[in-house]
Amino acid sequence: MVALGAPPILLTQPQRLFTLTNMDVHFKPETESRLNELASKSGRPTDDLVEDAMAGYLAEVVELRNTLDSRYDEMKSGRAKPIDGEAFFEDLRPREDQLLKQHPPK
Repeated sequence: MVALGAPPILLTQPQRLFTLTNMDVHFKPETESRLNELASKSGRPTDDLVEDAMAGYLAEVVELRNTLDSRYDEMKSGRAKPIDGEAFFEDLRPREDQLLKQHPPK
């Protein structure tokens, strides 16, 4: 059990956590309704839910950006070679068909 006033337990560690003050966020009515429903069911304030969601989203964006930068560097240095997407899928389709013949879906 978490004591009242204790900091929230996070499942993931954010890369950076910036605190902004007095920010208004405008949602579509459907999104706001879903947020309010979740807050009611979870017993957590909507502000906390939005803050946690944004922290998780921003951490994922940073991770994706780092992955893309790394891939770009690998391609630029020649450690990785680009592939033709159409050729890849043309090669993949017969292999997929063969697997489906061997293991038909149930």
